[in-house]
Amino acid sequence: MRELPVAARGYIGGAALAAALCAAPALWLGAAPWTGTLALTALYGLCEQLRRCPLTGGRTGERARLGTGGGSDRSNAASTGPSAPSATSAAPPAAFPAGWASPVLLASALLLPPPLAALVAVPGALTAPAEARPAAARRIWHAAELALACCAASRLGHALFDALGAHDHPLSAAGFPLVLLPAAAAALAFCAVLAALDGGILIAAERHPPRTAWRGLLTRSLGPYLLHGLAGLTMAVLWRSVYGPPAALLVLLPMYLSCWVFAQYHRERAAHQATIRALVQAVDIKDRYTRGHSERVGRASVMIARELGMAEDRMEVLRFAGILHDVGKLGVPTRLLRKDGPLTPAERGIIELHPEYGHEIVRGIGFLGEARAAILHHHERLDGRGYPYGLSGQQIPECARVVAVADAFDAMTSTRSYSRARPVPAAVAELRRCAGSQFDPRMVRALAASLERYGWHPDLVTAADPGPGRAARAAAPMVPGSGNVPPARPTAGAPRTAPASRAPGAPGRDDAP
Repeated sequence: MRELPVAARGYIGGAALAAALCAAPALWLGAAPWTGTLALTALYGLCEQLRRCPLTGGRTGERARLGTGGGSDRSNAASTGPSAPSATSAAPPAAFPAGWASPVLLASALLLPPPLAALVAVPGALTAPAEARPAAARRIWHAAELALACCAASRLGHALFDALGAHDHPLSAAGFPLVLLPAAAAALAFCAVLAALDGGILIAAERHPPRTAWRGLLTRSLGPYLLHGLAGLTMAVLWRSVYGPPAALLVLLPMYLSCWVFAQYHRERAAHQATIRALVQAVDIKDRYTRGHSERVGRASVMIARELGMAEDRMEVLRFAGILHDVGKLGVPTRLLRKDGPLTPAERGIIELHPEYGHEIVRGIGFLGEARAAILHHHERLDGRGYPYGLSGQQIPECARVVAVADAFDAMTSTRSYSRARPVPAAVAELRRCAGSQFDPRMVRALAASLERYGWHPDLVTAADPGPGRAARAAAPMVPGSGNVPPARPTAGAPRTAPASRAPGAPGRDDAP
C-alpha cells in the first residue's frame, strides 16, 4: 500500500469501508439463505482461481492497472480523442471486469438479499492471484468494488421485483417476461457502480484529469455487462428450478468459451500490432530525421476517415496504412535518406522507388487489406504527375488519397533537419491551395474539419515513444550554423519538372508528391 499515493490509499480504504457497511446487515438477517450464499461464494472463488484460463494460456479479464477492468486502457484511448491510435497502443482493453465468471455475481444479485450478495465476491477477490504490485491493495480494491457493485445490483433488482409485483415468483415461468426488466436493471447498476469507482481510482491512483477519467468507461462496457446479466438471469432461473444448482453451472461453459474467443482475437490483434511496430521501428532507425512521423500520419489518417464517416474496420486499415506508408524506405540506401546535400536526379529516382519497395514488403501481410494499396500509391497526384505509376483522379485508391493528405500535413507541421515546422493553420491553407491538383479536396476538407473540432496534438506520440536521442535533439535549439542543423536539401517528392527545388509548400524530401 505504501507504493500508492495517499489519495489512492484513502480512496481504497473508503471503498472497503463502504463495502463492509453494505455487507454488515447480513449479521442480523433472520432466515437467510446461507447455504446458497456459501455455494455461490465457493463457486466464484473457484472461478477467480481459474482466471488463468487453460484454454487461452493467459488471464481472463485481468485488470491492466489498479482498480480497472481494462477501464484504464479504455479511458486512455478515449481521452486522446479521434487522433489517439498509434503504433504503440497495442494493449487490448479487457471487456469483462470479472472475466467469464461475472454471471455468478449477477446471479447472486438476483438470488440473494443485498448484504449476502455483497459477500459473494469478497473471499474470491481477496484470494485471487495478483500478478502486479501492490498485490494487497489490488485484492482489497477488487473485493471492495465488486461487493459494492453486487449490493447495488441486488438492491435495484429486488426493488423492481417488488414494484412489479413479481417478488413471490420472480425467477419462475410465472414471472416471465417481467423478470427481464429487473435483471437488466441489476446488470446496469453493476456496470454503473464499477465504472464510477474505476473513474475515481484513475484520478486517485493514476492522476488522470477528472474531465477524462470516466470517459468511455460506462458506454464501452455496458454491452458486455448486459450480456452477462442475461447469462446471470439464466443461471439464477436454473438455480431455482427443479434441476438445481448443477444445471446452473452449465451457463458458465459458453461464457468460458467466449473468454477463449475473446482472448484469441486480442492475441491475434497483439501479433498484428507487434508486426507493425517492428516495421516502424526499423524505418525510424534507418531514417532518424522522421522518427514519430509514421505514427502521426496514422493518427491523422484516422481523423480524416472518422470525419468521412468510414466504418471502424476501415479506420483501422487506414491507421495501418498511415503507420506503414514509408516502410519502403527499408529498401532505400541509408546514405540517401541521411544525405545532407541536394539529391541528384538519379538519387531522387531511387528514393521514389520506396512506395514499390513498401508494397513488396507488406504484400504477404493479409490483415493489411487495402492498406497495401495506400502504401503503393500515397505519392500519386490527382493531376497524374505523381509516382510510381502516374495515376490520376479516381484511379488513385481512396485510402491512398487519405494517407497522402495526412502525410503532407504532418511533414509540414514537423521540424525536420531541412525545414522548420509550420503552424497548423498555415499547413491547412497549403493543403487547400493544392487541393484539386495534388490532393483530393474531400480529404483536405475532412482533415480541416477534424482539426477544427479536435485540434492536433503531435506530442502524444513523441512523448509516448521518444526513441534514442530524441530528447537531446528536441532540447537543442535549431540554429543554422551551429552544427545541429544540416544544410537545407530539396524534396524528392517535388514535381518531376523541377527536380532540383522544392515546390512552394511541399513538405520536403519525399513526404508529398
